Amino acid sequence: MKLRADGATVYQFEGGEPYMNTPDFVKEGMKRALESNKTRYAPSSGIPELRTVIADKLRNKNKIPAEPRDVIVMNGGMQGLFGAFQSVVNPGDEVLVFSPFWTPIKDLVAYSQGTTVLVPTNEARAHGFEQTLERHSTDRTKAIYYNTPQNPSGVVFTREEAQSVARFARERDLVVIADEAYEDLVYDGEHVSIASLDGMFERTISMFTLSKSYAMTGWRLGYTAAAEPWMTGLAKTTLYSSNGVSTPTQWAALAAFTAETDMLETNRLAYLNRRDLLLAGLNQLGLHCENPAGAFYAFPEVSRISSNSREAAEILLERAQVATVPGVVFGEHGEGHLRFSFSTSVETIEAGLDSLRRNL
Repeated sequence: MKLRADGATVYQFEGGEPYMNTPDFVKEGMKRALESNKTRYAPSSGIPELRTVIADKLRNKNKIPAEPRDVIVMNGGMQGLFGAFQSVVNPGDEVLVFSPFWTPIKDLVAYSQGTTVLVPTNEARAHGFEQTLERHSTDRTKAIYYNTPQNPSGVVFTREEAQSVARFARERDLVVIADEAYEDLVYDGEHVSIASLDGMFERTISMFTLSKSYAMTGWRLGYTAAAEPWMTGLAKTTLYSSNGVSTPTQWAALAAFTAETDMLETNRLAYLNRRDLLLAGLNQLGLHCENPAGAFYAFPEVSRISSNSREAAEILLERAQVATVPGVVFGEHGEGHLRFSFSTSVETIEAGLDSLRRNL
């Protein structure tokens, strides 16, 4: 921000939201709601029409056997995550978290007076998920935070990996808190909702958001799927905090789910093009980066610049005016990496890479 205030051009790769605007059909849904005076209190768990459509989507697309009673509308995915941890984690409980991980998760666990136990994703993929989870578990382990596609690495867990995590959860009687914010941004492989696997719906709380799929970050609209007893806890955390989501916003969400459009696939292909462009440039610069199978982040290894990711980020910013996020903010297993978002214009990616070539 200081560089920009001083008049410099800064190539911004640090963001975490879609580059495009909210689709017109969503805005039209909001306009119709306002014109129809749909502005009064809604049920705190969400308007019935939206919960019904979401349940249909969960059954048909995610293969999660949810009914409308198993759906609650939330103020973004974050409120769903907050409610999930509050509903599951008691003081002294431990939560297994695949690492590197989205930064707020550790704080959500701590707010529930629980303890985060980091499980290196690379170790799990190399040595087996059940064996790795077992090595990091104790008799205080209560839950697993399961995020796919992952932020910051872009890892997409395979069906076989999901099944391994599910087996471990069933055998240890653990709850799975599944974060599926990037479900519609998968480039390699498939997105598997862990709650769709045998014996998992009753022990999984699944969070979704319209922020990434429909470019609705500022609308603060998400939803959570869970069976009892977890739904009662989620309903209480919502009722006694926000008491629900803005009524016209929910009608806009209904328009998002019911519109006949190829927007999701068009956007996925646009992101794929940006991913390939950014990764080719980073690897040419010697910043080795494996293909992120999902989400919209690249997570290259940057030890040739500095093994300290905060220092590496400062060097890129000062020398090339390229803004990134230090990998260490995503946990100790993110050290030595930087997070680049390719959710930006093609022109910004090309210009940023050119600046890196000239200044590093």
